[in-house]
Amino acid sequence: MKKFLFVDLDDTLFQTLGKCAGVAGLQPVGYLKDGVAISFTTPRQRAFFEMMSASMTLIPSTARNLDALRRVDLPFNSYSIIDYGGVVLKPCGAVDEFWLETMRADMQQALPGLHAAMAVLDDYCQKVGFKGRARLVEDCNTPFYALIKDPDKIDANLEQIDHEALQPWVAGEGKDFFIHRNGNNLALLPKTLNKARAVDYVRSLLQKEYGEIMTIGMGDSQSDARFMASCDYALIPNGTQLAKLTVAAL
Repeated sequence: MKKFLFVDLDDTLFQTLGKCAGVAGLQPVGYLKDGVAISFTTPRQRAFFEMMSASMTLIPSTARNLDALRRVDLPFNSYSIIDYGGVVLKPCGAVDEFWLETMRADMQQALPGLHAAMAVLDDYCQKVGFKGRARLVEDCNTPFYALIKDPDKIDANLEQIDHEALQPWVAGEGKDFFIHRNGNNLALLPKTLNKARAVDYVRSLLQKEYGEIMTIGMGDSQSDARFMASCDYALIPNGTQLAKLTVAAL
């Protein structure tokens, strides 16, 4: 039976240097557009990657866009799920056009709500003197979600914006959207955009090719739980947002 690991990337297989304090033997694996290393693997992460790659096929399931995925130096050779599930890449690296057209139709319906939420965020930020502004994140000529960051990287600022501006909007007219906050990222996504939906699509393609398969989902954040739950088994890196909400909370 063929086995597949649908795996998140950032804070799951690697992380930024600031999250590796005191760890020896780091190796760069993710890079900025200018070639500067930004993400690193620990010896344990490399051992895990080698172990899993020897027994199953790894499928990235990430919020990264196409350009950011291409700046990850890890040997993936099957499908890839990017943009929170908005885009699926075939094993050859080409965009799966059927899936993209499906998501484009859904995102066009969600676009007015995204613009409305961005206006709410920007009005609130201007009122309280917050320096950040919301932006629409697009890839493959398709808008997917709204995102705001704190230029000073102070998590408490995003928490305030989340609780006082975004959550009230989602509780009202934004009922078809959900909030994802992790680190210095506060994102608003349409409910039709999620990794679980893309994982189910890719799994159907794999089942047509291989018959019965076994799947594992692995991720670090609360938003990853949905796609992990759609797999046969789930793996959670220790010390992550999702671990703190589940196994560490027991």
